[in-house]
Amino acid sequence: MRRFALILALCAPQIAHADWVVLRGAEIRAALEGRVLAYENATQDFRASGKTLYTTNGRDSWGNWRVEDDQYCSQWPPSDLWACYGLERDGAAVRFVGERDDITIGAYAD
Repeated sequence: MRRFALILALCAPQIAHADWVVLRGAEIRAALEGRVLAYENATQDFRASGKTLYTTNGRDSWGNWRVEDDQYCSQWPPSDLWACYGLERDGAAVRFVGERDDITIGAYAD
């Protein structure tokens, strides 16, 4: 059942999620810390230490994450720049919303 829900969340159009709830501060941390999200072709593990592991096509990429000003922020070496996104949730689906309304949707895989 869990896999079916994950497949449905990843395959359903964005419009199917009508109940997105904007997360803030501690809610963002609670939604991500110690959790794994599955995207269309990748997974991302959010460690309590502030490290994050993004895996796609069998390749790992380690970065950093934090919550700042009610946004999820990430940094991927060798760059020292941080990029921040709004975070919204609808059930098991999580949506990252960038400054230019670029959207990435994941679903809990754990």
